[in-house]
Order: sequence, then structure tokens, then C-alpha cells
Amino acid sequence: MDQRPTASDRTSNSAISSRRLAEFEKAFHENRPRIYRFLLVSSHDPDLAEVLTQECFLKAFQNWSTFRGDAQVSTWLMRIAINLQKDHWRSRRIQFWHQTCNNSLDVDGVLQQVPDDHESPERSAVAKQQVARIWNTVSKLPHRQKTIFLLRIVEELTLKEIADVTGTPESTVKNYLCHCMSRIRRVLH
Repeated sequence: MDQRPTASDRTSNSAISSRRLAEFEKAFHENRPRIYRFLLVSSHDPDLAEVLTQECFLKAFQNWSTFRGDAQVSTWLMRIAINLQKDHWRSRRIQFWHQTCNNSLDVDGVLQQVPDDHESPERSAVAKQQVARIWNTVSKLPHRQKTIFLLRIVEELTLKEIADVTGTPESTVKNYLCHCMSRIRRVLH
């Protein structure tokens, strides 16, 4: 018996492929800003964040047909991004704080992009100093705590989403966040 695909099989497979490609494109457009932003804030290196974002979506595209939907697409993509980030640091054998110091974002530059016309120059200066102290404190956190902090504060993920993305129990996520916030409060007071 002939096992070659028929014309209707090829048409059906083509329709499935087109639908899966459209689903991937939608997921890409919806999630790319979040993935890039997380990687940028985590690495403080726009070029590295861009490369890792591209790698994340390449890996996702290569595995798109095997994605079962057990988790939300955004959670799955963030997990890929976190793993790529960990692999990057591990492969280079460079501690994160060292890379941050060498490639850190200019706090003044970031704050200039979001000006507040209602603040006095004095209040603006104090705010810049506080932001710099916060980032300095965050950069010194252990990698896992920093990742959890950034996912909650920058990406505004829920505790459950963070637990899913990082593979950390929700109670541990809460504990890490409490510890991080405590360290930041001590720096600001």
C-alpha cells in the first residue's frame, strides 16, 4: 500500500502550519516587549538583551510544534528567557555584578526619558539618587532573588506567575520578595 501523502493531506498540513505560524507570530508580537524589557533590566546591556531575546524566540519557534499549552505562552517564553540568561552567565563564568558594573545603564539617561514636569530640580535630584541606590542594591542581590524581584516589580507578574516561570514555590517567591524589599527599604532610610 502507498504511504505517500495525498494532495488533501498536504493541504491539511499546510493549513495547520499556517495556523501555527500565525499563532507564533501573535505570541511573538504580544510577548517580545516583555521578554526584551526583562532581559534588559536583568543584564543592563541592550545588546545582550536583544541577542537573548532573539535566541528566546528562535528557541520558541523551533519548539512551537511541541508546545502543549500546559502553561500560558507568556510563562513558557519567560522561562526560556530566564534559562538563556542563566546559560549565558554560566558559559562565560562571569559573576552578574561584574557584568552589571561594566555595562550598567545610566540612571540619569533612563530618568531623562520619563521626565516629570511637576517636579522641582531638587526633588528630581533626590529621586535620581534614590533610583541609583535601588539599582545598586538590586544589582547586589543573589541571581535568583534579583530575577524574582525584577519579574514582580518591573514585569508586574503575579506571585503564581513568578513561581511558574522560575520553578520556585510560591512561598519562597514571597520570602525572596520580602527580603529584597527589606534590603531596599534599609538603603532608602
